[in-house]
Order: sequence, then C-alpha cells, then structure tokens
Amino acid sequence: MAIYSRVMLKLSGEAFGGEAGRGFDRAAIHGLAREIREVVAAGVELAIVVGAGNFLRGSDCEDMGIERGTADYMGMTATILNALALQSAVEGMGYATRVLSAIEADQVVEPYIRRRAQRHMEKGRVVILAGGTGNPYCTTDTAAALRAVELGCAVVLKATKVDGIYTADPVKEPSALKYDRLTYAQALRENLSVMDATAFTLCRENRIPIVVYSLKVAGNTIKAATGKTVGTLVDGE
Repeated sequence: MAIYSRVMLKLSGEAFGGEAGRGFDRAAIHGLAREIREVVAAGVELAIVVGAGNFLRGSDCEDMGIERGTADYMGMTATILNALALQSAVEGMGYATRVLSAIEADQVVEPYIRRRAQRHMEKGRVVILAGGTGNPYCTTDTAAALRAVELGCAVVLKATKVDGIYTADPVKEPSALKYDRLTYAQALRENLSVMDATAFTLCRENRIPIVVYSLKVAGNTIKAATGKTVGTLVDGE
C-alpha cells in the first residue's frame, strides 16, 4: 500500500526532450507516461507540474534581449505544449487525465481551479498543471510547492537528471558528495540550487517533504511515491 495518498510530481521541461533536452523526444515522453502509469496503478492520486525548458530557457531570452517578465509569460505558455503531449501519452496507456492551466487557453485546457483539480484527483484522474503559478518571476518549482499545498499533497517529488542532492553540481564537480537526507533549514542555508528558496520555504512552512531523485532510472517514481528510499529526502527542521 502506498504511503503517500496524494502526490505532487515536478517534471522539468528538459525531461520531455530526451538526452538533448530540447523539443519533444517520443521515447522520453513515453518513458514519463510509464512512470506515471505505475504510480496511478498503485492507487496514488497524482498531480503533475511541468516546466518548459525544452522550448525556452532564461539564457536564451537574455541573449535575445527579452525582458524577464515577458520571458516568464512565454515560458508559462510553452508549458501547455508539454502538458498536452504528456496527456496524450498517458491517455494512450488507458488512464484518464485533465490539463489545468493558470494561463487561460480555454479551447485546449481547463482553467486551474483548486476545487476542480481536487475533484479530478478524487475521481482517479491524473491532473497535469500548466502555466506555472500564472505570475511572472515565479519558477515552476514554486508552482509545484504552491499547488502541493493547495491540493493537499503529502509529498513533492522532484524528478531530475541526477540521483539526489549533492554538495555541488556532480557533473561539474565529480568529488561532490550526495546527501541521503536534509532538513529544509540545511537546504536553505547551503543555498542548494536543486530548488529555489521560495519552493523550499513553502514546503517547510506546510510540512511537506520533498524527494529529489533521478528520472533516468526506470521505476524510481513509484519508489518515491510509495515511500521507498530513493534519491534525497528533505524534511524536518
């Protein structure tokens, strides 16, 4: 039996782009759908916040001279593309989904309404959340933490390229050490870049644990969703 009855999963945009991390990669998207299928089959109610880094990155906008507020709205709009792609893949495996967006696009997705999202999950539907928070200057990590609080999720699962939180970027510094467990205070004090400070603080204030794990290992999502040891756990004071 699953330990967590309702879970928030944060997927970066790069996860949709495969090894290149750009655009759509069919194998990567279907891999995400398989991970989601296992979680739902275990009886876990699931909400997912998606990013858009496979289409738009902050550095790209900076190079083009696009100011931050406009760039953020562009990114929020782009998350709808990823949400629809994921919806199609998950429904292709026989599971009902709903895409809700904080940015209005009524012809293709539902508007984000907290009670509506909760009701969809109660009915066993996978809720895919696009449009971030609907506000610029907020990351999709913050959106995931905020929606987790609003929807009563028991945990935030952050799927990444690496197998947890390290003292430094393990790609750039091979000698970096991995944490098995951290407190929110440690994560904030050490300014660990795996999530932004606002997201860490929201989870801390509402006592929602965070599990950071590698999406590259098949089956890690169901392990994290059912309380098995995987990646790095952030909780406690």
